[in-house]
Amino acid sequence: MSDDALPARLAGLVALSSGDSGADTVIRLTCGRALSLPPLPSPVDLPDERSEEQSVLVAFAEQFAVDVTGIGENQRKRFLEITGDNAFRTVVTIFIADFVPRVWAGCEALDVGKPGFTPEVAWDHGTDPVGALLNDFVPAVARMRDLDAITTEVVRLRGAEAHNCRLCKSLREGHALDAGGSEDMYRQIADFETADGLSDAHKAALRYVDALIWSPSQVSPEVAAGVRKHFSGKQMLELTLDVMRNAANKIAVSLAADAPRVADGTERYEVDEAGQTVFA
Repeated sequence: MSDDALPARLAGLVALSSGDSGADTVIRLTCGRALSLPPLPSPVDLPDERSEEQSVLVAFAEQFAVDVTGIGENQRKRFLEITGDNAFRTVVTIFIADFVPRVWAGCEALDVGKPGFTPEVAWDHGTDPVGALLNDFVPAVARMRDLDAITTEVVRLRGAEAHNCRLCKSLREGHALDAGGSEDMYRQIADFETADGLSDAHKAALRYVDALIWSPSQVSPEVAAGVRKHFSGKQMLELTLDVMRNAANKIAVSLAADAPRVADGTERYEVDEAGQTVFA
């Protein structure tokens, strides 16, 4: 994969639509405000009066961005009522508006630019963002191999816990296990600052994960310096995009579709050369 392939894919996500330009604008402005970050470009201006449907969309998108675990049954029900058959596409659009600004903020803090940013957006109202995100972008990120497997898995599990994705928490990536990852190591992620089983590089990566998830507008110089100390430019980009890839679990969590595949314990899986998830 060429170095500019993923930034181009990221730019492509920014151009996509839920199918409703007014809803897209509401979503992008809401996520930007919730994150205290510049929102993605908006396709249209909004009328002065907010409709009831827009109010429901604002509340859902805001909770999705701030803490997806706070979306309750009533809020989810109202959202599904106003979006109907377009619910999944709309949630994917919310995710893009929520996470691309985080990626840009993180990369800028690390002095690696804003991958995929263009001042002018060529809007694409025809492409389904579901396929573009989940079938194209996510596997492309998974195919990156500059980070070692254990770091990738430690980062994934931190995000799984933050978003309380039951499915993600029940899985263990096989390449990381084969490289020395273990339950003893993974249990230390919760209190990683005092962990003796995690390296300084792991801890630097986890501080960055937490910043992107909980305070993306305030990635501190100390956190950024820690990442730069332990990782190359390509690794820093992969780390940042891994946080986004893993955070796609917010889509399932927001719709209460994150049930684990196993009732007890964990299940092994692997990410193959195509970036696809393969279960044992």
